[in-house]
Amino acid sequence: MSWQERIIIDPEILVGKPVIKGTRLSVEFIIDLLAQGWSETDILRNYPRLTQEDIKACLSYASTPLQVEKVYPLNI
Repeated sequence: MSWQERIIIDPEILVGKPVIKGTRLSVEFIIDLLAQGWSETDILRNYPRLTQEDIKACLSYASTPLQVEKVYPLNI
């Protein structure tokens, strides 16, 4: 499963922020919940329309830019 199957970007939904298909829940929102310490179980309990695959798609989407990021050491 790729994130493209579950995450959409539509200018008519949340001003084009990436959201979970069929919802108005942004990838950013789900990642923030996880960063605040919410477990996958907490998220699924509070947002019953979501699935474990939706959460994994959010993480996959968020990791995509990190896969191509180049880091250069500073010579100080």
